[in-house]
Amino acid sequence: MTSPLVSVVAAESPLGDGRIDNWIIPSSVHVTLGIAVLVVVGATAVWLGRRALAGLTIDPVGKALVGASQAVLAVQVLLGIKLLDQGQGISQLYIHYLGGMAPMAVFLVAGWWIRGETPKSNRLLAALVALGWISAVMAFTIGRAYVNR
Repeated sequence: MTSPLVSVVAAESPLGDGRIDNWIIPSSVHVTLGIAVLVVVGATAVWLGRRALAGLTIDPVGKALVGASQAVLAVQVLLGIKLLDQGQGISQLYIHYLGGMAPMAVFLVAGWWIRGETPKSNRLLAALVALGWISAVMAFTIGRAYVNR
């Protein structure tokens, strides 16, 4: 007897070996979520930046914003992978994909080593998040430029 998850993911069809291959996601979902990434990561950068400039540490709101940023970035990366699997976005070269993965890398580094529990640590965290936001803006801009060609 197979589990329901296995039957959903592994069902065969004309489009591929698994049912997940048959789920076609419109690229507009990726664009819309890209805007959400810019807003959430931007809000996180502003919040942490203001606290860092004031010499404060991270607070519960900042922690929630960091978590929301990580979640929205993870979903965006997974959507991008699914769109590549569907054959979309091939013309966007690697800069869009590297730029899109960079914010996630920033949050991984921050999660491993930087907690924001001291003013110095929070300044470094704010700087990393700002770098991640700049990378997300770059990836979004480059992605939109190639889509509109």
